[in-house]
Amino acid sequence: MELDYKRIDAELLAGLEQLPDLNITRENVTSVRAVLAARPPTPVIDVVEEQYSVRCDGEPVALTLYRKSDREKQPVLLWIHGGGYILGSADDDRAKLIAKHLDCTVISVDYRLAPEHPFPAGLNDCHAALGWLYEEAGMLGIDPKRIAIGGASAGAGLAAGLALKVRDEGGPDLVLQLLLYPMLDNLHATASGQLTNHPVWNQSTSFAAWEMYLNGVPEEDASVYAAAARCTDLSSVVSAYICVGTEDLFYDEDRQYAARLNDAGVACELAVFPGLYHGADSFVPNAKVSQRLNSSFLGALKHAFETSV
Repeated sequence: MELDYKRIDAELLAGLEQLPDLNITRENVTSVRAVLAARPPTPVIDVVEEQYSVRCDGEPVALTLYRKSDREKQPVLLWIHGGGYILGSADDDRAKLIAKHLDCTVISVDYRLAPEHPFPAGLNDCHAALGWLYEEAGMLGIDPKRIAIGGASAGAGLAAGLALKVRDEGGPDLVLQLLLYPMLDNLHATASGQLTNHPVWNQSTSFAAWEMYLNGVPEEDASVYAAAARCTDLSSVVSAYICVGTEDLFYDEDRQYAARLNDAGVACELAVFPGLYHGADSFVPNAKVSQRLNSSFLGALKHAFETSV
């Protein structure tokens, strides 16, 4: 089955012409990274940047801190970039924009990528970064009682897995898991997951990325920390915000996860954006639906920070 492109928001159709070819396999993932790295730079976002490092599994993990001001006791978001577990870096424009718009600290994790470093390497890096920022809160000028975790796409999948790991291992306390169109279900066993031609991130590329991330582990045996949709007990995890577009491969898995969180007694806000394909808000940021998405998740994060004081 295929997606009907007439369902895509009219303002987002122009973005389809500038999209990179993301039919990714083990054989071409390195060359795709090179193509993406060579794309024109984005406009400079005026925030302070500081570089840190934490060790995990004997390896250094680079962390980039973004903030607008040096006010004390700032709330902090541990940000996990997207890229299907196989692409991307901590140099992330959305992390910078969050820091600027909310005047908070954002710490972006340059976690290890598959296939060179399959699960659980990336998750371990994010967990180590979370423990580090909690322990170093005084030095960093952040409030250890106002820590959120979040990400986009695979980064949101990692954040969902991290939320489960934090619950199971007893802390630190969090105020929100901010999940922007999260990559949660390695099976794509949903109606939207059966469509084969989604823009940006299609079914075949997603299955290939999952195979690289799980390193050949049978699909049904995936850890709940890798594919949060596999988790049968979602009780007692931190409150969540989830957003997704109706024309996204992940549309149904994200809606179902939000419903299951609420059914488990976990407050979860779900924001659905008609006509939005995966990552369209980044490709066409001035579209009205993209601006609504940004206002929605920024409002949710601001609310979580303010109500946890």
